[in-house]
Amino acid sequence: MKLVFVTQEVDPDHAALAQTVDLIGALAARVDELAIVARDVEWDGVPANAAVRTFDAAGKLGRGWQFERSLNASLGGADAVLVHMVPQFAVLAAPAVRIRRVPLGLWYTHWHSGATLRAATTVADVVFSVDCSSFPLATPKVRGIGHAIDVVRFAPGPPPMHEGPLRLLALGRTARWKGLATLLDAVSLAVDRGADVQLEIRGPSLTDDELLHRRELERRVGNDDSLRARVAILPPIRRDEIPALIASADLVVSPNEPSSGATLDKAVFEAAACARPVLSTNPAFASLLGELDLPLLAPARDPEALAEAIVALADAGRVALARAGEQLRARVVADHSLDHWADAVIEVLREIRSPRARAGSERTHG
Repeated sequence: MKLVFVTQEVDPDHAALAQTVDLIGALAARVDELAIVARDVEWDGVPANAAVRTFDAAGKLGRGWQFERSLNASLGGADAVLVHMVPQFAVLAAPAVRIRRVPLGLWYTHWHSGATLRAATTVADVVFSVDCSSFPLATPKVRGIGHAIDVVRFAPGPPPMHEGPLRLLALGRTARWKGLATLLDAVSLAVDRGADVQLEIRGPSLTDDELLHRRELERRVGNDDSLRARVAILPPIRRDEIPALIASADLVVSPNEPSSGATLDKAVFEAAACARPVLSTNPAFASLLGELDLPLLAPARDPEALAEAIVALADAGRVALARAGEQLRARVVADHSLDHWADAVIEVLREIRSPRARAGSERTHG
């Protein structure tokens, strides 16, 4: 089988897209040939059975022309095309893919929708997402296949051995919809109610507004005596350092507040894979975080409720938190591992390809 994988960046050090290299490695292990079409590739670990073509250029027209050129050069003998997270790439790929009767898949997991995503959903044969709730449009084309978490890289480490405050970790970009302002309010309330906690906010700021929001959060901490000694807002770290960072925390907090739909934050799955308990404000995580002995779900945009959950988890103690982390690890391994994801992608694309291949053969010999 030959698969064409279309993405933005292939870079293990990219602040937001580093996981792409995991996807490529897992897919390459399951096909005879992998063609990678990307705007830029900064990776010396490209699999031996993968060919790389890039399409970076000055200006949108130049990139569009280079994209079409790189894609067409990669389509020879292709059995399927998978577009990763960029609906526009699926729209651009559709004419060339349809002429060759090659199945077109789109992996997309985000709350944002728009005309381009609707167009991509129309031209795609199948849409992959974590589950139906993580794709913002209603369509029978969606296949929920779980997240692609490398459960070998993100594995349990030694439990935190420190004494003193319960260590909370919020991991990810400083986007406003991440709910970090609400989290600061909740931590302040929890401390007022006697919870002995510390919070580390760690992640990149990739846009002007994310930089602005980061400064707002820093000012909020600096101007609050109760938070100044308990909250640290720190720069991002390399992806290979994240498992150790997660292992150092007693509790990972994900207070996401997407403006529409649901987004299943990858950091939640990575923390759970490391057997750390996760407190989230996203109801879409009910299947992962629900039905445990500890309250790991709280309402979004509600500092009071989030503070109440933090206090309850602090009171539960580290033994109970560790037990919840072990249960979460088992759930991620079963339903959200990298191998589970890659197996599902290949199986579905082969199912779609088979009838088309038979139809093409019948026309040729008819």
